[in-house]
Amino acid sequence: MTASGRPDGFPAGGTEVSPEQRIPEWGNDRVAAPEFDADLPGIDPAELPDEDLIREMQSLHRTRLETLRHATDSALATHLRRTAELETEYLARHPGREVDPSRLRGL
Repeated sequence: MTASGRPDGFPAGGTEVSPEQRIPEWGNDRVAAPEFDADLPGIDPAELPDEDLIREMQSLHRTRLETLRHATDSALATHLRRTAELETEYLARHPGREVDPSRLRGL
């Protein structure tokens, strides 16, 4: 159950709350949710060359399941935040990225 009294992670007003914002409510590893303008670890993704951006995303995806299953809540929050930052930067750089037709589902 969340602080809003709803088990689904949504506040009473119905606005979605991100996993990063919910994590301090999970388990015993309670930490303050980071401020969005806080000095968080990691190089600004906008400063990374494409090769480094891809390498960083590969590393996060390679460790995703272990982090989800076994990391502390604060480590998971950092992992989620960093993944979102890197993927957002990738999509901003490659808005017309190639889509593999075999990955499309019939509508």
